[in-house]
Parts: sequence; structure tokens; C-alpha cells
Amino acid sequence: MFSLVPQVPVPDNASNIFGNKFLRRPELATFDRLQIVYEAYCAKIFGLWGTVTALSKYYNVSRTFIYDTLAVFEEIVELALGPPVQPADTENKREAVEMIASLRLEGKCGIGSIVAIMNRIGLRFSSQGTVSTYLNHIGSLVPPELRLEDNDLRVVFLSDEIFSGGVPILITVDPISSAILKIELAEKRRAEEWKKHWICLENNGIEAIYLVTDEGSGLCAAHDELFSGVIMRQPDTFHAVAYRLGSRLEQLEKSAYKAITEEYNREGKIASARTKAVIRKRTELYEKARSEARKAVALYDNFFYLYRCIINELNPFCCDGQLRNRQQAEGNIQAALEMIETLGNEKINKAIDGIKNILPNLLNYFVVALEVREELEKLPINHNALSSLCSAWQHHKAVIKAKKADRRKRCADREQRHLEFAVGYLQEDFEIIKDRVYNELDTIVQSSAMVECINSVIRPYLNTSRGQVNQNTLNLIAFYHNNRRYRAGKRVKKTPMEILTGKKQEKDWTELLFDLIEEKDPLFFSAAA
Repeated sequence: MFSLVPQVPVPDNASNIFGNKFLRRPELATFDRLQIVYEAYCAKIFGLWGTVTALSKYYNVSRTFIYDTLAVFEEIVELALGPPVQPADTENKREAVEMIASLRLEGKCGIGSIVAIMNRIGLRFSSQGTVSTYLNHIGSLVPPELRLEDNDLRVVFLSDEIFSGGVPILITVDPISSAILKIELAEKRRAEEWKKHWICLENNGIEAIYLVTDEGSGLCAAHDELFSGVIMRQPDTFHAVAYRLGSRLEQLEKSAYKAITEEYNREGKIASARTKAVIRKRTELYEKARSEARKAVALYDNFFYLYRCIINELNPFCCDGQLRNRQQAEGNIQAALEMIETLGNEKINKAIDGIKNILPNLLNYFVVALEVREELEKLPINHNALSSLCSAWQHHKAVIKAKKADRRKRCADREQRHLEFAVGYLQEDFEIIKDRVYNELDTIVQSSAMVECINSVIRPYLNTSRGQVNQNTLNLIAFYHNNRRYRAGKRVKKTPMEILTGKKQEKDWTELLFDLIEEKDPLFFSAAA
């Protein structure tokens, strides 16, 4: 055996072809040495995890000694017998890879959790290094953008940036199918990066009908340089209006309640006063608090009314289901913004300035709404039924957006009333026509909310990656999302790829992943672990 004492100088005529690093311990028998190296060699060949550590503890030797001795032994074996042939273990490896991919993508497990679960159920290929290497390699086989073989597509591009540890991730999504068209890790989020991003999609047969983005400088500049005058850009109405003014509404509501509470407190303190001077002072404070409360309530009420007017004008259809006039809607929004400015709140007025800058392009989606409505009117559908379905669709969208249960229920009831009206006209054709109309109207996209949904899908993977996200990981996440089946919602039992291409997906996402692995790396499952 060897000790940790540095090796003494070797005479010039001595053989030192294997470079031993430690002194030999004569008390360790040759048989024990052979036993150690044989077991370590078998463990490496058969992928037995933990064997070297067990040998180190049993024989009271260092792991370095075992690995050095094993290296010498492998050279001797290769000289005498040729390179080792590892046993075929294709089925076990496929089973392990399927478990690794399922736990990582469906279970959203981190590498450590995957290793622990696989070791508990006795699966091979379960070391941390192996799991990480397999996931990285498989991700490298998946392209970062969607590639279609048979047909070209024209879809709406929802483009936005999400972040992992401060590193930007550029993502483009189809809002109808929710398919991730392209996702990539980028050093910057400038116009150049976005132009390359969109050009890559066009080169792969995916063309933009129009873009929906927020007001990010890189996104806007890239559109102006690449698509200006050719493809319309729709500003995200949520970030343009609701995000800017909605938070102010909440602040005004809290301020109003706070002022009302202060008024009640001041009023209660008057009763406990005993001297005229104290009564007079507390009465003055009460009157001041009362005045402040009235101002706060009035500010909230006025702002709430005008804010709701603006939000209502963003709806493409009026309450009777008729298409809203764009010029009139813009004028109403402009008037409401000017009236909000008269309320005299400096922070709100600053937000208003930003909305006014976006307003000329804010209602670009009305152009799409007009085209869709004209196409629907060519169908053999009663005009009143079509208007009812348009109103119902609009309330259906409000149900999805609503965060509070009472508002969600109110919108759902209104949708149902319009649908019941349409049933009277359409009778047995109602379901077919309703689905057709809803699907056509879904192409009217005015916000990038779907990107936020995809962000919520991706975020758990980023959180379990400990800041070590790479492009291969993103490729794998996108592949899983695009080919997995929804378990709930309007897309239930469908995959994003099915909705995007209109073709039935017969295989599970794991089968498709294995098909891709065997196409790109035919030796992966037959090669040694």
C-alpha cells in the first residue's frame, strides 16, 4: 500500500514508467492490492456508484491511491488484452434517460433531487455528473428555434425579455397555441440581438403577421429597423395603460381608506376632551382630517371612473357587439387622460405623459379586429347572433384577465347571457359556429400576457438551476412545453404544436425526444455511460 509521505528520489536506472506518487506500504499484501484494483475496475466498467469510496474506507486507503492504481492497471490491461468492451445496456440507459428527462421537465426537479430519487429506486446512470451531462447533451440536440418541415406559418409574434440572474433571455411566443417559437440566452437585449432573433424565425418558415411587444428600447428599435412600414407593431396595452395607471389606482384607494380612518380617529378623540381649549384644538384637527378624507375619496372616485373609461375604450367591441370606431376610441382616451391631468397628481401625470406618447399606435389591433369582423360577416351567420358572439368573446377574455372572484363571476354571467341570445338564432349549429367565431377572434392580440404565462412556466426551471442556466437547458424546456399536453383550460388534451400546425400529435413528448436523440446522435443509447 502507499502512504501520503512524498516519494523518495528514484535512482536513474530504476523503472518509473507509471509515475508512482507515494511510498509502498509492505504490510498491504499483493492480493489485497489486486482485490482493490479489480473491484474498482469492475465498478468503472459497470457504472457502480460509490464503490471507490467504499473500498477507500474498508482498506483504509486514499481515493487518490485507488484511482492512480486503477490508471496503472488499465494501461496494463489495454496493452495485454486491448481496450475494454463495455456491456450493452441500452434498455437501462433509455429507462434512466426517460426518468431524468421526466423528473427535470415534468417534475421540475433540480439535479440533486433527480439523483436522490433515482438512487432511491435503484436506477443506474444516476450520479450527479452523469445526470447533468445527459441533460446538457440532449439539450444540445434540440434547436433553439421551432423548425417546421412541411409548411410555412404566419403567426402573431409575442416578443419579450425575461431574466435569469440578470442575464436576458429573448423569447417569442405564438399567442394562439402558446408555442415557444424561439428562446435564446443573450448577452444584451439590443436591437441587433432582436433583429437576428426574428430573422432566424423567418429563415425557418415562420413569418410574423404583426408584432406585440412592450416599449423596450431594443424591441422598438429592432422593429423600426427591420419591419418599419412592412409589419405592424402593437404596443402591449397592459404595460402601456393598466401597468402604468392600475398601480396608481391601488395607491389612491389605500390613501383614501387611510384618510377615512384618520377622520374617524380624530372624531373619537373629541369626546374624551375635558377643557374648551383641548376641545377646540381636537375639533380643528378633526375638521382638517375630514377635509383631507373628502379630497382623497374624491380623487380616488374621479380617477377610478376615468381609468375605467380608458380601459373600456380598449375593448374592440361595444356592448352591443358592434366594432368600436378607432378614431372615436382614441379621442375618448385622449379626453379621459386630459381630465385625469386636471386632478393634479404629479406621479399620475408623469404616467399620463408616457401613455400619450404611445397612443398613436396603441389601438393598432383595431385594424386586425376590422379584418376579422369583415371575414366573419361573410359567413352564413345571422348578424345579431354574430354580434352576440363578439360580445360574449369579449366578456370571455375579461373572465381570463380578472383577478378577483366577484369580477370573474360577473363577466362569466355576462358572457353566458350573450351566448344564450345567440343560441336562439343558431340552434343546433351553435357550438360549431361559436368555436369558429371564438377562434377567429382570438387572432386579435393586444397584449403580451401569454409571454408572462410562459415566464411562469419557465421560472421554476430557472429557480432550480442555481444560476447555471445555459442555452441547452432553454432548448430542452421549449421542446417539452411545445410537445406536452395541457391538462386543463381551453387547450386541454392538446399540445401547443398540435394547435400551431393543425396536425394531430400521436406520440408522447418523451417518444418525440427519443426520436430526436436517435436522429441526431444514433450512438447515444448504445454508447457506454
